[in-house]
Amino acid sequence: MRIDTSLRTPLTKNIRAGTSGAVPLDDYRKNGGYRGLQKALTMPPRDISKLVQDAGLRGRGGAGFNTGLKWSFVPSQEDYSGQRYLVCNADEMEPGAFKDRYLLERDPHLLLEGMAIAARAIGATRAYIFLRGEYPLAAERLRSAIAEAESASLLGPGVFGGKFSLQVHLHRSAGNYICGEETALLNALEGKRAIPRAKPPFPQVSGLWGCPTVVNNVETLCNLPHLLMLGAEWYRSLGRGKNAGSKLFGVSGRVKTPGLWELPMGTPIREIVEQCGGGMQPGYQLRGLLPGGGSTDFLGPQHLDLAMDYDVIGKAGSRMGTGTILVLDDKTCPVGLVLNLQRFFARESCGWCTPCRDGLPWVVDILERIEQGHGKKQDLDLLQELAHRMGPGKTFCALAPGAAEPLESSLNLFLADYVAHIEQGSCPYAQNTAPLMETI
Repeated sequence: MRIDTSLRTPLTKNIRAGTSGAVPLDDYRKNGGYRGLQKALTMPPRDISKLVQDAGLRGRGGAGFNTGLKWSFVPSQEDYSGQRYLVCNADEMEPGAFKDRYLLERDPHLLLEGMAIAARAIGATRAYIFLRGEYPLAAERLRSAIAEAESASLLGPGVFGGKFSLQVHLHRSAGNYICGEETALLNALEGKRAIPRAKPPFPQVSGLWGCPTVVNNVETLCNLPHLLMLGAEWYRSLGRGKNAGSKLFGVSGRVKTPGLWELPMGTPIREIVEQCGGGMQPGYQLRGLLPGGGSTDFLGPQHLDLAMDYDVIGKAGSRMGTGTILVLDDKTCPVGLVLNLQRFFARESCGWCTPCRDGLPWVVDILERIEQGHGKKQDLDLLQELAHRMGPGKTFCALAPGAAEPLESSLNLFLADYVAHIEQGSCPYAQNTAPLMETI
């Protein structure tokens, strides 16, 4: 993985290409670190939320909700004077996503400063980093960074010698994709079974242990230090379209140089895949792509000139999600790829609702039959029906609808491949033994 910082946008200013290890506190502060927090401490909390809202920072975890607006739903100090919590969602388990891991391992102080700013804005004095259990290096470096910050009075009691205090705790997840859903994450953090909660009430009103809680993604929080330091107008100017700021975009699959780059919001897909990713490897052609990780709809080559923008990608029938693009080539079986994804989602289901618990294993069974050459044409109608019944509004959370997106879109874009499996009684791509997901 590589970071391209040639744009000189500050999100990853402290991540130097080719270096190993995390940026130490002294280097981080020499490059302007914790100045955003200093500014935030001079502002009323509501003004911080308003600044972030006006800047147009949208959540980088996938949903793309306005961050400052989300904070504004937390009760005011006049309405609620008790404990509040900030939770950083670092349980990065979306297939194809690796952007948060890079930030956690390379620039942990950027995250900690962003968390302190967010905590100040919502009035929280305790914060948790809910970290994916499979990220041991990130855990080690976060612990070290927290200790550094506490020793320098940048975290803990009396931040910068003032009245604001923030205790940051690192919690390593026991694993499970469902923990990416914020209320399931909160249940897991409380030591309960990781299943989604009914909403309302929303976490901003009743979250961790029944207290007002905001859950933000790693990358979202890492946008805050420079936004606070340089202002909303500057932040909006970074984007190339309606969406503000910069974004970490990743590319994986059979491209020449898979990796991770910080680019303006609104950068075209073609630029990310062909200029940053180097285009397809020799002998391979692009057939399609998942623009925002494994739980988004497939787009085709005709969509390459679309801007990576929440609204633009949404109008094209997919979602920008995490902004980590999975490229499908012409020698990889799309049925096999979708089967691989559905196996993952079926295994990670929490089992709380019927469409997800029973529907996903049923999808896997059908796809396995088709991939093995035992499928029937009526199976295609059944897959469409299952995808519909697992869609938005029909399940308790977004896990099954997310799983249905690559399934349903593949049936539209690659229907001929499904039919070929059934008519030939075998996978037409059987001679290609290296599955695409091994390159992701």
